[in-house]
Amino acid sequence: MKDLVFLPTHEWFNKKDNTIGISDFAQKELGDIVFVELPEVGDILEKGQSFANVESVKAVSEIYAPVSGEVVEVNEELLDSPELINQDAFAAWLIKVSDPEVMEDLLSYEDYIKTIKE
Repeated sequence: MKDLVFLPTHEWFNKKDNTIGISDFAQKELGDIVFVELPEVGDILEKGQSFANVESVKAVSEIYAPVSGEVVEVNEELLDSPELINQDAFAAWLIKVSDPEVMEDLLSYEDYIKTIKE
């Protein structure tokens, strides 16, 4: 978890491989995920802006970019099997970005856990 940083809105960024996903807490709150809408390779992300949607049996939720950067890969496996997020939210990354601009205001794993316990 040392390579992960978080937005308070439950998205994570892995500094080691430049992947972005949603937290385990978020997938549990959403319930069974049935559909994922991802951006296209080449799209430019702006930190804090919505870039994807995750649909569960409960609701459709926007996913926000924890960093700015260009989308260089999407997790195509999730398009056919969105439930992989429910199985392991940290392994089921959504996208990979190049040249991410990591902001100092992202939360460490420990600080993120504190915020969801409040």
